[in-house]
Amino acid sequence: MWRRNGLSLVLLALMLLFLGGQIAAGLQVYNDELQRHGSTSVDLWHYLVSGHFISATFENWESEFLQMGMYVLLTVSLRQRGSAESRPLDPAQEQERVDEGPAPWPVRRGGIWETLYGHSLAIAFTIMFLLSFALHAIGSWRSECVEKRLEGLPPPGFLDHLFSSTFWFESMQNWQSEFLAVLSLVILTIFLRQKDSPQSKAVQAPHSQTGD
Repeated sequence: MWRRNGLSLVLLALMLLFLGGQIAAGLQVYNDELQRHGSTSVDLWHYLVSGHFISATFENWESEFLQMGMYVLLTVSLRQRGSAESRPLDPAQEQERVDEGPAPWPVRRGGIWETLYGHSLAIAFTIMFLLSFALHAIGSWRSECVEKRLEGLPPPGFLDHLFSSTFWFESMQNWQSEFLAVLSLVILTIFLRQKDSPQSKAVQAPHSQTGD
């Protein structure tokens, strides 16, 4: 099991580790803020359903799913000469490797099922992005409502918050950083190598080589 699924297991463990750290630190920060305004602290459960936690978590998830979904779609038709992250420039050089064994059932069924399966990765990232965006918007609005009440001000309506500069600042600051990270990977794999990594070209490969 470890040999077949080690990468997924380690990534899941790291995600849970840092999510736990975010929860512990976020709970402390949130309670400190409440106490500064003369309000009572909340327990772990009430923090997990608070706008503070929901907004912070799904604000980041939203940008990650946007990054990966757009990356999947852009690499379908766009190329970068010399990058390990690009498909070959010449379609004649491109061969899709298929291991021996039965094809997935949507392929065997054909028709609409095969069409949906052929785009299922982009569809999945789109759905996860939209769900994360919605939860970020709701959490961010609830968080701002709490802040306004602590300051003795009327809370904003949901649509007022959704179209506010505050909400879009939260989103855009993460979106731009995600595309910067992808751009860095695309460009740096032209010139730099990491031995034995599937994200890198072979150490001996020339800078002009694209893809594997």
